[in-house]
Amino acid sequence: MNAPAIDHARLLDRLQRLGAVGRTASGALSRLALTDADREGRDLLAGWMREAGLEVRVDRIGNIFGLWPVSQVADPVMIGSHIDSVIDAGIYDGCYGVLAGLAVVEALRQAGAAPARPIAVAAFTNEEGVRFQPDMMGSLVHAGGLDIDAALAAVDSDGCVLGEELARIGYAGDLAPGAIRPHCYLELHIEQGPVLEAAGLAIGAVDSLQGISWQRVTIEGAANHAGTTPIAARRDAGLAAARVIAHLRDRVAGANAGTLATVGSLRFEPDAINVIPSRAVFTVDLRDPEEERLQAAEDSLARFLEGLAESEGVTVATERLARFQPVRFDPALVGLVAAAAGRRGLGHRRMTSGAGHDAQMIARIAPAAMIFVPSRGGISHNPAEFTAPADLAAGADVLLDVVAELIEA
Repeated sequence: MNAPAIDHARLLDRLQRLGAVGRTASGALSRLALTDADREGRDLLAGWMREAGLEVRVDRIGNIFGLWPVSQVADPVMIGSHIDSVIDAGIYDGCYGVLAGLAVVEALRQAGAAPARPIAVAAFTNEEGVRFQPDMMGSLVHAGGLDIDAALAAVDSDGCVLGEELARIGYAGDLAPGAIRPHCYLELHIEQGPVLEAAGLAIGAVDSLQGISWQRVTIEGAANHAGTTPIAARRDAGLAAARVIAHLRDRVAGANAGTLATVGSLRFEPDAINVIPSRAVFTVDLRDPEEERLQAAEDSLARFLEGLAESEGVTVATERLARFQPVRFDPALVGLVAAAAGRRGLGHRRMTSGAGHDAQMIARIAPAAMIFVPSRGGISHNPAEFTAPADLAAGADVLLDVVAELIEA
């Protein structure tokens, strides 16, 4: 075999071309899962896979797999990520890992590699969870953590059913979820945080991933006139919500222990300037790399909500949206990533991922690890998301080196 080499120019061009799919009239990128834009992106990816000589398979949840089969009967080395986006997104999140995985296969095939085990390039469905919950749905179903029928029955805010949308865009496959069981899984991703850039490093060998707890909180008070209702007589759901937000910030700031808390969605009813809110509905996102601390944050919130209901004269209900424990990635795979970066003279460090990724789901059924490259300013889920071409190339090169080593085993 000749020495394999990534076609960096083609990788960068594909990132731009896929990043042009799903642009709104204002130019914003919004390629939400199972929309017409997602179908266009999927068609583009599947076409590239076929051009690379891969066999394209689609499972019942819509996960796309580009397979390079070999004569030996063996589980594949799986590499990939996702191509759905958030609203008003950047072009790198998820897409970089899928397209770099495809570039790795093309490089190995071009070099005349004869792998001892197959390679599968994966693009998982609905990783972002913007339109359908939970997030990381496709990989969770693949790993057996969510029943396929329950996933297909998920409904978005407009009443659209996930299974019907899959069929509508032509990606309701017939492959049983989990039928392609990985020997191991690698996911290359932009960091989406500031750590690597601040340290002046090119590669993150990701050895762990934070646990995530998502809840929806509904507070019921009483609507009344803003000008005639004394403060002491109010049952103000808006004020109660504000107290929860302040409590969360004060708790995590004071703990100094790595716990993060975010209220990212909030709405009031009846949503009028001169009416005391009768209802507040908001989400709480808790994260921590340690399970005990994550549980402690959840317990603290539950106690606070119980006391709040009594002190403010409101009723409080909570709904669990998602709950994932922290993940420790496979030490041997993490070591291979660090070693590959070192051989190429790339500065690197072992680190924790603050965001959720498909890798944390696949880690339930196979050894898994991640590779990070820097994000300028730590910005992601934003049109300003950017990673320098040299860093994108370096990450793909490290992925190539690790995969080349794995398929020889």
